[in-house]
Amino acid sequence: MRIVTATAVALALVGAVAPAATAAAHQPVTDGVWRTDGYGTVLSIRNGTLQEYQTTAVSCIPGDTARRTGPGVYTTPGKTVLTVRTHGDRDRASVRLDGDVGERNLRRMTELPDACKRSAPEGPLDSFDVFWQSFEENYPFFAAKGIDWHAVRDQYRPTVHEGTTPDELFAVFSKMVEPLYDAHVAVADVDGDSDGYPDRIFGQARPGTVMPGGELDAKVKKLVVERDLKDARNIQDFGAGRITYADLPGGQGYLRISGFGGYAGDKATYAAELAELDKALDTILDQERTRHLKGLLIDLRVNGGGSDAMGLHIAGRLTDTPYLAYSKRARNDPADPTRHTRPQPLYVTPTPGPRYTGPVAVLTGGSTVSAGETFTQALMDRPGRTVRIGQSTQGVFSDVMVRKLPNGMSVWLPNEELLTRSGRTFDGTGIPPHLTEPVFTAEEFDQNKDSAFDRAVKVLRN
Repeated sequence: MRIVTATAVALALVGAVAPAATAAAHQPVTDGVWRTDGYGTVLSIRNGTLQEYQTTAVSCIPGDTARRTGPGVYTTPGKTVLTVRTHGDRDRASVRLDGDVGERNLRRMTELPDACKRSAPEGPLDSFDVFWQSFEENYPFFAAKGIDWHAVRDQYRPTVHEGTTPDELFAVFSKMVEPLYDAHVAVADVDGDSDGYPDRIFGQARPGTVMPGGELDAKVKKLVVERDLKDARNIQDFGAGRITYADLPGGQGYLRISGFGGYAGDKATYAAELAELDKALDTILDQERTRHLKGLLIDLRVNGGGSDAMGLHIAGRLTDTPYLAYSKRARNDPADPTRHTRPQPLYVTPTPGPRYTGPVAVLTGGSTVSAGETFTQALMDRPGRTVRIGQSTQGVFSDVMVRKLPNGMSVWLPNEELLTRSGRTFDGTGIPPHLTEPVFTAEEFDQNKDSAFDRAVKVLRN
C-alpha cells in the first residue's frame, strides 16, 4: 500500500518529471499562481520556490514546498523532483512528479484564493469540516460502495464540539471511513517528532484480504524458496531483496516482485531506484535467457505497491510492440462525482535491449496492492500469451492524495480511476484471475502447498 511509506506520501503530494520549461530572461514563465485540473490543488511559484496549497470549498491549507533546482525543475526537502512546463499558451502548463506515469494540467490564476491568504481555523469542528469536504470533493467511489456521505456527516458532526479531544476526533474519523473498506484511505496522526512518520494510522482493507507487510512477506518468501524453488537454479535477490529470480526446471523462469520501489533505500531518488531496477532486469532478462526461456512466472501475490512507472518499465521488457496499458482520469468537479479530467492514455513502450515476449503467468491475490495492481492491469493487453492465476487483487489503483487537516492530522484518499481500453475500472473488486486457486491460506501453509504456483508451472508447460 503506497500510503504507508514516506516515498508514497511524497508521490501523492503534487504531481512528476517532464522536459524542462524554458525560462524567460528575467522571470521564469512558470512563475505565478496555478490551479490543477482536479486534485484540489493550487501552486504558487515565485522567487525560486514552489508552494502547494490544498483547497476545498471550506479551506486552504499550505502543503509541500520545493526549491528550484533547474529550469522549471523543483525539488522538495525529501528529494522529490517536480517539473513544471508551459504548453505554448502562457496561461496553461503541466506539472509532473519524477517517477509518476502521468502529468497534471495547470491553469493560471490571477492571484491566490482569498482563503489561502489567511490562517485557517484549527478547532475540532473546522478539522471535521475539512475532513468531510476533502472526501466530498475528491472521492470517486461512494456510489459504487453504497455510501451516503451526507448521511455520514449528519450522523457524526453533532458528536464533535470545541472540547473534542484529538483521540476522540481520530476515532470519529476512523468510524466515518471504515465502511469504505478502501486500502488507499487512511487517517493519520503525527506525533510531532522529526521522523515524518505518523504516530498512528487507521486504514481498512477489502474484507477477506490481508494487507502486505514485512511479516507476511518473510513467511511467504520462506515457503517459496524452500518449497517452490527447491529444485531451481540461479536463485538471486535484487533491489534490497524486493526482487527474486530463479530458473525453474523445464526452462521456465520465476520472478517475484514484492514492491515497485525501495530498491536503493527509503530516501533514494527515483533515478537511483530505476538504476537498481535496470541492473536487476539486465541480469535477469539477459540475451541468453530471453532467447531460451520457455515461460515466465511473475509472482505479485505479496506486493505492497510503489511506483506505477516502474511497473510500466518492467512491462517494457516483456513486449516488442507498444500498446496501451491503461488511461488515467481524476475527479474534476467538486459538486459532481460523475465528471472527470480527460482520460490520459499511458503506454507500455518496449525497452531497449533484450526483451522476453513468450508466455507469462501472473500470480495475484488480495495482498497484491496498488502499483502491483496497475502492473497487473498493464499486462492485460500485452501481446502474447498472458494468464492470471490465483485470487482477485486488492482493488485500489489511484495515486494517494495526502490532505492535511487544520489540527495537524492528515487524511489519505484516492481521487483517480485507471481505465481499460473498454473504459472499465477494477476499483473495489480488484482484477480477477483467469484461473482461480487458493493464495497463502492457513490450509496451504499447514500442508506446505502452493496451488497457484503449481498451476502456473503446469499452464506454462502446455
